[in-house]
Amino acid sequence: MKCLPILILLIHLTGVLHAQTNAEKNFRINGSVTDEKGKAVALATVSIYKMSDSSFVSATATDEKGKFELAVVSGIYSIAVTFLSYDELRVDNISVDGKNSNVGKLVLKQGAKEMSEIVITSEKKMMELKLDKRVYNVNQDVSNIGANASEILGNIPSVTVDVDGNVALRGSQGVRILIDGKPSALTGLRSTDALRNLQGAMIERIEVITNPSSRYDAAGETGIINIILKKNKTRGFNGNLTGTAGFPSNFSGAYSINYRTQKMNLFSSFGSNYRQNPGNGSSTQRINNSDTSFIYNQTNNRTRRDFSVNFMAGIDYYISTNTTFTGSFLIDGGKENNTTNLLYENFNEVGLLTGSSLRTDLETANERDTEVSLNLTRKFPGDHEREWITDFKWTNSGETESSDYLQTFSDGRKPSLQRSGNPAYEDNVLLQTDYIHGFGKDGKFETGLKGAMRRITNEFLVEGQDSVSSVWSPLTGFDNNMEFTEQVYAVYGLLGNKVKKFSYQLGLRAELTAMRTGLTKTNEVNERTYFNVFPSSSFSYELNEKNTIQFSYSYRINRPNFRNLTPFADFSDPLVYFVGNPNLNPEFTHSMEAGHLVDWGSGSLLSGVYYRYKTGVVERIRRVKSDTSIIIPVNLSTQRELGLEMTAAIKLAEWWSVNSTVNFFRAVANGRYDTTILQSKTVSWTNRTTSKMTFFKELDFQASVNYESPRVTTQGRTLAIYSIDLGLVKDVFKDKGTLTFNVRDLLNSRRRRSIVDIPGYYSSSDFLWRPRQMTLTLNFRINQQKVQREEKGNDDGGFEN
Repeated sequence: MKCLPILILLIHLTGVLHAQTNAEKNFRINGSVTDEKGKAVALATVSIYKMSDSSFVSATATDEKGKFELAVVSGIYSIAVTFLSYDELRVDNISVDGKNSNVGKLVLKQGAKEMSEIVITSEKKMMELKLDKRVYNVNQDVSNIGANASEILGNIPSVTVDVDGNVALRGSQGVRILIDGKPSALTGLRSTDALRNLQGAMIERIEVITNPSSRYDAAGETGIINIILKKNKTRGFNGNLTGTAGFPSNFSGAYSINYRTQKMNLFSSFGSNYRQNPGNGSSTQRINNSDTSFIYNQTNNRTRRDFSVNFMAGIDYYISTNTTFTGSFLIDGGKENNTTNLLYENFNEVGLLTGSSLRTDLETANERDTEVSLNLTRKFPGDHEREWITDFKWTNSGETESSDYLQTFSDGRKPSLQRSGNPAYEDNVLLQTDYIHGFGKDGKFETGLKGAMRRITNEFLVEGQDSVSSVWSPLTGFDNNMEFTEQVYAVYGLLGNKVKKFSYQLGLRAELTAMRTGLTKTNEVNERTYFNVFPSSSFSYELNEKNTIQFSYSYRINRPNFRNLTPFADFSDPLVYFVGNPNLNPEFTHSMEAGHLVDWGSGSLLSGVYYRYKTGVVERIRRVKSDTSIIIPVNLSTQRELGLEMTAAIKLAEWWSVNSTVNFFRAVANGRYDTTILQSKTVSWTNRTTSKMTFFKELDFQASVNYESPRVTTQGRTLAIYSIDLGLVKDVFKDKGTLTFNVRDLLNSRRRRSIVDIPGYYSSSDFLWRPRQMTLTLNFRINQQKVQREEKGNDDGGFEN
């Protein structure tokens, strides 16, 4: 089984190399470029894109007579022609169907002013609504400028990010996060911290897929969030530079560049960040059980200092017109120095203060990720789309955490000294091959194989120092090593077609999972193997040009992550801490969704009803032992969710646009843990509304409001949370740069508040992860077209057909 993906890769490579020895049947798009006086324009850049998704296909330069020729397969294309001081010319709906296509003479018009560089700008919508996904062009949202990936995700409608960095979609944390469509080191071992280290200037767009097809992994019971990194393919050299300064201390810099020639495209991005974030909170705990009865207040003041760097570079090498090799590597690292002060105040049953203590946690963490990605894409010529794609990815991640704890007491007891170490390391290997075969006018069949192997090792030790002998010794139950391995092998098939106004897509995915969790020092081993089949379907009907309806269904899995499986505790607060559960089982979800998309030119509205039925739901619950509250993830039995979501993007005037998403849902959970019955019924809603206005034709102002209503849980409730973000944008340096001023959480209201109320225990907490933040960001764009004359006048990778 382990050799199967490697065998597929070898077969693919052999087939591609063999195909290069045969002539390829291609068709040609040709024409000529002149100015308004009829004079030929030499060295103009002619780029061709697919009409269906605007993806780049090829590019070339005109010869000394202004003529050009491009090799393509059958399809419908658009052409963009650019040259120095001329306005860009676009020609759409060029049909290539079984023969060559001559577009004739293309006339460039002189621009309003002479420019020494080409700057091609086309402002995208902030939010693009599609039936199968929503696309957020993050750079169009002012509040995202100068932010990191975690903060940007928190700005996306229907997505929430809690104080620990955990991402939830439509109220559920069972969401799969991908980078460029695949698992990444940035979403692995320490995904919450890694996403904070990824600078927003490196991100092109974010796709939210609420009901994925069988093409995607079945993991992620509420859907997939796909982060697309910047990687331009415009001919010549181009890119952008970004710098940010803010208060509280927030300094970052990033670049994203690429250089495109006839044979290759070189691309690279870099981001660095330093932050010093203060945070504070408080909680009240009331314990009243058979052997203990007391109340204590806790005040939390913390300063988090972190420095991070990430670098990515890669190459697209055009082996031939239809074959491309892509290779890239990513290095990500960071260091944290965090200080946390916890003040405990103890009270008796009548509310009198009986004592206090102060616990100081000095934490140091070092993090690093390495990732290598290889891709080979082969497009076959012919009347229909045919494509074979093979991917290989290797990632290695490591994180070392250590803490020193000092606790002093008001009653004169000797201070308590403790220390902990928690290094973890992860290796991932992914092999995947996919084949796409078009048929008829709109038909398409897809199939593929995938193998993913993961191994994590984690050492954990907490020691205490004897106050007399000063000898360090392990604390009972806090000394162990964990080894976790997971292998997932998958095969899928997907069939889709369009008959007049009716479209359908039917898919089936099978996945075999083998997991092993072992605690080496106590010789505890938990092995599980399970095989599952995941069907998916999607049907849509075009009522007219502006109205489309869709129904979709998928069956999905949410495997327990490493943090939920490891039984080691976060020991910074010995009275309230989290431990994992090695016996967790996966969640399974039946997801159904019906949607309606209407587009009336100046706006669009996507409305939908969704229903999810989940079994084996994982929820973090509280267990009280003496004076300690332990948070542990457990599998509940079932949960039913029914929701209504509406997303609107409206242009009210030439200078004013509004985007808003509101999500109403009702969730009912039923289950038990040991002898405890766990039930909840809640009705909740979230909203994000953004208003963007342009004043004086050059000054953009944006205001965003986020709101999450209260929500009932199986052991208590979370309280409402809201925030307001403001931003101002002004183009500078003759429109080559953009200056942005942001204020995030204007009212310091982004506080996480929750209540736990169970027999014998009551807790209320209030925490502010980061106070109001002000940032000033400068983005400078570079887009210099440096076209060199090609002897053959084509751009087909140097191969004649």
